[in-house]
Amino acid sequence: MSLLENHFKLKENGTDVRTELLAGLTTFLTMAYIIFVNPSILGDAGMPKDAVFVATCLAAALGSLIMGLYANYPIALAPGMGLNAYFAYVVVKQMGLSWEVALGAVFISGCLFLLVSLFRLREIIVNGIPPSVRVAISVGIGLFLGLIALRNAGIVVDNPATLLGVGDLHAAPALLAITGFFVIVALDKLKVRGAILIGILLVTVLSFFFAGNKFMGVVSAPPSLAPTLFKLDIMGALSVGILNVVLVFFLVELFDATGTLMGVASRAGFLVNGKMARLNKALMADSCAIVAGATLGTSSTTAYIESAAGVQAGGRTGLTAVAVAILFLGCLFLSPLASVVPAYATAPALLYVACLMLRELGEIDWNDTTESIPAAITALTMPFTYSIAMGVAFGFISYAVLKLMTGRAREVKPAVWVIAGVFLFKFIYLGAG
Repeated sequence: MSLLENHFKLKENGTDVRTELLAGLTTFLTMAYIIFVNPSILGDAGMPKDAVFVATCLAAALGSLIMGLYANYPIALAPGMGLNAYFAYVVVKQMGLSWEVALGAVFISGCLFLLVSLFRLREIIVNGIPPSVRVAISVGIGLFLGLIALRNAGIVVDNPATLLGVGDLHAAPALLAITGFFVIVALDKLKVRGAILIGILLVTVLSFFFAGNKFMGVVSAPPSLAPTLFKLDIMGALSVGILNVVLVFFLVELFDATGTLMGVASRAGFLVNGKMARLNKALMADSCAIVAGATLGTSSTTAYIESAAGVQAGGRTGLTAVAVAILFLGCLFLSPLASVVPAYATAPALLYVACLMLRELGEIDWNDTTESIPAAITALTMPFTYSIAMGVAFGFISYAVLKLMTGRAREVKPAVWVIAGVFLFKFIYLGAG
């Protein structure tokens, strides 16, 4: 106990071991859905689901452990939603790159993030990005996730006449997904811990009775990590798609991590004059987790906003994050359960997360069209081009162009000119693919 007190400074933060452990359990229950969702999404990219399951658990455990022991914050990490969708559906399925190359791109973006954190360049970059575009990236990813969720549920299908159409709403997968979605929303509104996880498990159980799914057990020894361990292709990532693969991974990781960390810190009362005392340590933990996750075999690992649930339960130190790490390690023995979770069981979770990401639309200044139009273009382009990269690119370019054409070029920070210029160069000389 004295060792824990000395390292985590429990009394100084007004907490104790029991409170921290309960907070860790609360955070874990709200984000444990990722051990089912991530293998499902990356499996669509051709990655072996069993190995991805192990990589997801290990990356979440390692990232949370670093955050807890090094930065001493009650913030848990795991492979991020949105980034895994970009990895699978854009980089691999749309652009045609192998998942090994995509892992290499994640590794490189993590190294860049590490350098930015090490040399304290984060503030220069983040402060240089217009808030409207930053918000729009989050909203656009939400729309993109929503489209993927509806397709996985069979509610939205291809239609040669209208591009998209409504699927068979009488089919078991669609009905079960709709049921799961309403259960998740209702439970979350009633403040039931683990609402998303409960929804996924409920649909999975129902699938055995109504959709022909087969039960494979719950507990077993962890599957082999060998199919994904150290399989990243760094040289392949360096040779193709750097501008719209690595750059997008890097920018979204940077915004996501910074926004999440500041949001949870604000909820916990860690901000002093709007600043977070050990923000750089927290970002270092985040970037190390990205690099480690790529070597294990998963898309970008990042801080989870669900950590706010643990903070609400009293978590104030890194001991909360350490507890989350231990619980994720325990999940390694649940692979049979993870292997039978169908895509339409995780679709409600994706759709709910997507809906939550849209709430930031209210932060955009809709009265200033030089701010709101680039934001709208950013958000709309992502689902309609099925590419997060295109949304980011069109957003930065349109922001710079509109400010220039309205005589407000001085409002544009150097970072925006650089990023817009890079994307414009890419479109002109390298094409839009």
